[in-house]
Amino acid sequence: MANKQAQGSVFYNKDRKNWIASYIIQDLNTGKPKRIRKSFPTEESAKEFLKDINLQKNSSIFIQNNGIPLIKLIKMLLQKKVDSNLITDRAYARSMNTIRTIEKTYLANKNINEITTDELQNYFNSLTENYSNSSIQKSYFQFKSAFEYALNKGYIHENPMYETIKPKSKKEDKICNALEVDEQQRLTDYLLNVDVQDVPYRNVFLIQLYMGLRVGETLDLQSSDFDLNKKILQVRRTLTTDKNDKVCVGKTTKTFAGQRDLPIPDFILPYIMEQLEISKNNKDNMLFLTPNQKLVLHSTINNQLKSIAKKVNITHPVSIHTLRHTYGTRCIESGMRAVALQRLLGHTDINITLNTYTSVLNKYKEKEMEKLHEYYLNNDILNKARKLNTTNYELLDNNDLVR
Repeated sequence: MANKQAQGSVFYNKDRKNWIASYIIQDLNTGKPKRIRKSFPTEESAKEFLKDINLQKNSSIFIQNNGIPLIKLIKMLLQKKVDSNLITDRAYARSMNTIRTIEKTYLANKNINEITTDELQNYFNSLTENYSNSSIQKSYFQFKSAFEYALNKGYIHENPMYETIKPKSKKEDKICNALEVDEQQRLTDYLLNVDVQDVPYRNVFLIQLYMGLRVGETLDLQSSDFDLNKKILQVRRTLTTDKNDKVCVGKTTKTFAGQRDLPIPDFILPYIMEQLEISKNNKDNMLFLTPNQKLVLHSTINNQLKSIAKKVNITHPVSIHTLRHTYGTRCIESGMRAVALQRLLGHTDINITLNTYTSVLNKYKEKEMEKLHEYYLNNDILNKARKLNTTNYELLDNNDLVR
């Protein structure tokens, strides 16, 4: 006997011993109604599928009778982005990680029209103890998108997110410190004097430390990315993750600005040539692969770097991103303009560069001010100003305007 689910039905097929979800859609070719049937091993899974279909169809009858669980709406909106090709596999995987966190709260299965501002505020406040500002922001975005969509569709009459304040995490944001000059010297000396057979990813470290690539960009390099005659490296891709959060070769860089051509420093060139020779038989012309021809994981690189850091007496925490940050710091210390560094690092916006290296820029602003004062003195600007001020004060005194 059919179990009606408002717009569609679920029934048991005795012959095939499974459950059928039956619903009607409009045929895009003919414009006529078309019945679709899909089989499931359990009644519950058939009902859940039919709920998702009705939400995607924005069935007013179904919504009125059943409501819309928050988590269903959030997942539906994510799927809309996937279907419209508006989201990468990596972004999908990250969104799903956030959604899995949301699923743990009682709000997840509560109908969206029943959720109040106080409940939302309490939920976000509860995240401040154990979640970073980045995680809170991602969760906040999912809620905000869901309620804005619901309001636009008329599922709710007021948006409780309007008065919900995004709180600040009590956890400290992770700070990626650059290596000090002497630490960089010790690390470089070690890398240049160790055999690549003993440290298989030595050249990964050198490329990051002296060319500023992201680790994913470095691990996705192919032999065709190098023009040794012009001493140019073309950064065109980065390792990414698929929908299942599995590492894979990317089709492009993290951002459009990440696609860039970088000059290869002369002292790094021999090590790049060495790596090209080592990798000449690698699958897909990849520069770095594991011994069994698999993609190298970030964790593998991190572990090897941390081991080396201990050997060269670097006592504070380091990660693979420390090398890129060290490159950026040395660039600023050498007097490079932020706009040039932005392009070398592949930042989409100059503000990202400025915000990332605020402490370094502040450290050297006094030296820059000294240059400005020296310029004033060399051009006799300050002496002229002193004479002008002195003359003005004398005039004021003579006219009894200053007592």
